[in-house]
This record gives sequence, C-alpha cells and structure tokens, in this order.
Amino acid sequence: MNNNLIQAGVITTTHGVRGEIRVNPWANSPAFLLSFDRVFIDGRPYEVVASRVHKNIVIMALAGINSVEEAEPLKGKVLWIARNDAELEEGEHFIVDLIGLDAVEEETGQRLGKITDILTLSAQNVYVIRGTREILVPAVPEFVRAIDVEGGKIVFRLIEGM
Repeated sequence: MNNNLIQAGVITTTHGVRGEIRVNPWANSPAFLLSFDRVFIDGRPYEVVASRVHKNIVIMALAGINSVEEAEPLKGKVLWIARNDAELEEGEHFIVDLIGLDAVEEETGQRLGKITDILTLSAQNVYVIRGTREILVPAVPEFVRAIDVEGGKIVFRLIEGM
C-alpha cells in the first residue's frame, strides 16, 4: 500500500437501501472522518458524497455505490485516508507514526523499550511499551512529556508501580 495512505476504519455493514456504508472509525472521534472528500478501499479512491455520525459510527455515501448490492462486497474492508488530506491539530499524531518509536524515561534518560501498540480505550488512549517488561502508560500529559516523531522517541514520566 502507498505510504501516503493511512487506515482510518473498517466497513462493518451496509446502511439503508441506497448503498450507504457503516464505518467503525479508528480515530479519536468519529467526526474526524467527516472532513474527507475522498477515501480509499483496496487502493481505489472513492468520492465521499455524504457522511454523518450516528452514535459512534460513521454512515457514508460513496460515489458509484448506489445500492445495497453494490455496497455489500465492501463489508469487512479497511477504509483508508490520504495523509495529505488530513488536518491534525497541534500536538496530534497518527497512531501509525507512533508505533515503533523508542520510549525514554524523562528523569534518567533510560530507554524503556519501544511503543508496540496504542490501546484506544473510552477514557483515553494507553501506550504499550515493550522492553525488558511491558509497561502500560495512559496518554495524558502527566505521563507523556514529549513526542518527537522526527527524533524517533516519546519521553515518559513514570510513577511508582508502572
């Protein structure tokens, strides 16, 4: 897949009889996907004709998909967005850019391991650090002191018991 494309969600099922799809978004908020005029499925671009949030999912109408029969084959497929189409706020990052970064302890400068996963939980995201042991760190400013994607590291402040 193109390096410019980023996974943004999964198509769970169809919606209605006009070919709309239901997307389980992989973003901080389902509303993030509403800003895109195009998405990609299996590397093919689709124009987004309409989209709206319903509860925690996004209902999307794509150009050229006009019936349940046309939408049915899309079920279970990953929805991708172009990195260049996304406008991130200051301090926001794509999860894919954080996986693999070194985790460093703020006070000692000690390398804790690598970021191997980021759990997206309802309260907040949680960084999974794997080194000599596994450490779970909530993604809050108290513990996440600096994110340096270009420098390849995230600086953490750990407390006793982490």
